[in-house]
Amino acid sequence: MTTFWDRWARLYDFAQWTNRQTNAAASARAAELLPAGARVLDCAAGTGLFSLAAAERAASVLCTDLSEAMLAQAERKARRRGLSNLRFARRDVTALPDPDGGFDGVIAANVLHLLPSPEAAVRELWRVTAPGGRLILPTYLQGRVGTVYGTMIRIYHGMGFHYEHAFTPETYQTFLEGLGLGRVTVEVIPGRLPIGLAVLRKPG
Repeated sequence: MTTFWDRWARLYDFAQWTNRQTNAAASARAAELLPAGARVLDCAAGTGLFSLAAAERAASVLCTDLSEAMLAQAERKARRRGLSNLRFARRDVTALPDPDGGFDGVIAANVLHLLPSPEAAVRELWRVTAPGGRLILPTYLQGRVGTVYGTMIRIYHGMGFHYEHAFTPETYQTFLEGLGLGRVTVEVIPGRLPIGLAVLRKPG
């Protein structure tokens, strides 16, 4: 079945252009937070922004998305950069086939606000995070957008894009803390559409 994301895969990076500085800053910060030489899983990776940033620091990155078209774009970008430590695979962020504790660093960026039950995804991502590892969850703060970007979101809605949650920094922190997985830190990456970058560290 062709999804909204399959249809927009070739135009996705162009659509993100107005928020590119925020997105770039968030991906760079996420990469900084990964342990050097880590085994990394990136879920809902889209066209690979966070995977490509992680690959500069990690030993290996498994770049995954539900959309094959998005993954194809990500793979093309990795080839252009000459990165050889990435693999690509289709994955559902709420039902991963990977073993418990299989990754030192797990990233799921800008997806939780799209899910009807984001808690199921977070628990699944936590399951595959290794003891001593980090779960990194950058998420758009739809509850903090200004008038201009709010208008753009309404235009996206008309094209078939919808989100389930309009997080603010406070409600995002409360949501994650309510899952009882441990200490949560959320830092805000400012921009037209700000990002709340949450980190959960799994006890070793």
